Amino acid sequence: MNQTDTLHVAQEFLRRMGSGAESAEIAKLFSENLEWEIAGDTGVLPWIGQKSGRTTITDFVNDSRAMVERISFEVHDILAGDHRAVILGSLASKLRRTNKIMKTDFAIVLTVANGEIVHFQMLEDSFAVSQWARG
Repeated sequence: MNQTDTLHVAQEFLRRMGSGAESAEIAKLFSENLEWEIAGDTGVLPWIGQKSGRTTITDFVNDSRAMVERISFEVHDILAGDHRAVILGSLASKLRRTNKIMKTDFAIVLTVANGEIVHFQMLEDSFAVSQWARG
């Protein structure tokens, strides 16, 4: 992998997520042995915590689309090296269950090997996200 390939994988991930692609189509970008990490209050939202396997991304896509309405998702920068891309941005979401809106900045760190995402890490204000999700 080189910087251009890694950047392309990150851009394709964002394109598929933003276009509403099927979860299985998004999952094709990820390794069968995916390591997933979103720090926070586990048990509040099903995608928070450490998980593994490609089904983690399909579960995330399906669960988040069912539970959350995206209001905005802005990418400010994508920084890429030979094996890692960092996506910096901000988002606003509405929790369908409560209609509460959450705004947060984020960093998504994608580690890429052999053209697949092998590690996904999202950093955000996990305390605020937990408060929002608890209603």
